Amino acid sequence: MPAENDAPATGGVETTSNRAGARATAAVQALAGAEAVAGGSKPDPILVADNVVRTFGGLKAVDVDHVEIQRGSITALIGPNGAGKTTFFNLLTGFDQPDTGTWTFNGQDISKLPAYKVARQGMVRTFQLTKSLARLTVLENLRLGAKEQRGERLWASILPFLWRDEERAITERAEELLEHFNLVRVRDDFAGSLSGGQRKLLEMARALMASPEMVMLDEPMAGVNPRLRQTLNDHIRGLREEGMTVVFVEHDMDVVRDVSDWVIVMAQGKVVAEGPPEEVMAQQSVIDAYLGAHHDAPLSLEEEEAQLEAAEDEAAREAEEETS
Repeated sequence: MPAENDAPATGGVETTSNRAGARATAAVQALAGAEAVAGGSKPDPILVADNVVRTFGGLKAVDVDHVEIQRGSITALIGPNGAGKTTFFNLLTGFDQPDTGTWTFNGQDISKLPAYKVARQGMVRTFQLTKSLARLTVLENLRLGAKEQRGERLWASILPFLWRDEERAITERAEELLEHFNLVRVRDDFAGSLSGGQRKLLEMARALMASPEMVMLDEPMAGVNPRLRQTLNDHIRGLREEGMTVVFVEHDMDVVRDVSDWVIVMAQGKVVAEGPPEEVMAQQSVIDAYLGAHHDAPLSLEEEEAQLEAAEDEAAREAEEETS
């Protein structure tokens, strides 16, 4: 009897997985026809941003004319340090306000919404420096991630019968995620006692408690030991297979090649290139953005002599200053 009862459930899971896999395959195939140019249009964009500018004093940290994120895909946002990637994340998710610019999520303007309302719309993010609540347990951190809990309202909090069933369902969902992210053995530990890699897993799991349509990961591999990196890669792919859209900031190009369907390159606040991973990373503009426009150009004899002469002059000045 138990075996017979289990069979339909297993079939249901496989059917759901097949549907999710089909959606992921369709999204990747759709990207094959997308324009591989900076600011190019996408067949089915979930997020569209226009004329987004953010300045700090005289520095223009973000200056994005137009960008679109394909629904159901994994998009990597790459660029050298100081390119404006995290600032752009902060703007899109309501943690900072732009000087100018608008963006839509599922066709709705969210450019004026605060962060908590952006999350309610279905777009959640993680942080490069994890934001776990150190003095709550791992399980409690997860339960906090669920949206619109009745027990969070003051008048309802004193009437347990209004939220007890919901709390039970939230805990069951949290337990499933603990199992999925291999955090069961630390479920009752304080979040502040976890390793860096475990905190990354906890933050990703907590984001999923909000049942998002789009997940934005800010350097998910930063500070993670090599053994956990493959696990995180698998989890990122798993988000797409479950029908979610993923955007992540990353500096490790091996991770970008391995995980992403599409790559957007930022430099000096602007989007300078887009396309499939291998194609983008072979572009001269991308190489120049990371390494400098003349990183591989051989020096002429005159340039070598000029650099040598400048170095000798500098050394002579320093010696003179020391003796005077």
